[in-house]
Amino acid sequence: MGKLSQAIAEGDGITIIVEVEDAPGTHAAVKQGADAVACRRGIHQVRAASEVPLLAFGSLIDAKGVGADAIAIEPLLSLHYEAQAYGLESVVRVSDAAGIQKALSELKPEVFLLSVDPESDEDVLTGLLELLHDVPAGKLAIAELHDATSEEVAELERSGVDAVLVSHGDLSTLVPASPPEV
Repeated sequence: MGKLSQAIAEGDGITIIVEVEDAPGTHAAVKQGADAVACRRGIHQVRAASEVPLLAFGSLIDAKGVGADAIAIEPLLSLHYEAQAYGLESVVRVSDAAGIQKALSELKPEVFLLSVDPESDEDVLTGLLELLHDVPAGKLAIAELHDATSEEVAELERSGVDAVLVSHGDLSTLVPASPPEV
């Protein structure tokens, strides 16, 4: 089990993963209670700012080079094996039931990143909950819901989602701030 999946599995309630892109954003997210961070750009700054589990988007080489813990990949066999060769945990990003089935038959991943196009006609929360039904028991599911509300996060948790990926701006409404240090 990788560092990210371990943090998700061991956490109380739903795990909050915050997307950040620089050191100040990382510090703020961790201070406010983020269980992990995700990064699409600025990965060197993000990793240097904290040792919480880091989910990288993008280059396998960059992710490995900065010590990311996991990488989001499409359900492609070659990427999965490359990630493993680099010592990275694969988080397979899927947007439909066919993607989940392909990943299960070819990759046998432990962690899924459920993603619904916010530009589609489908309500994102409804789409995420529908995707969750296709994720087998025993697999971890992360819902990508950048503009999440506390009510949506609660609904995802009640439905069995293990973690939610949110944008930094949403964190203060989802996770209580850490008590001030005395």
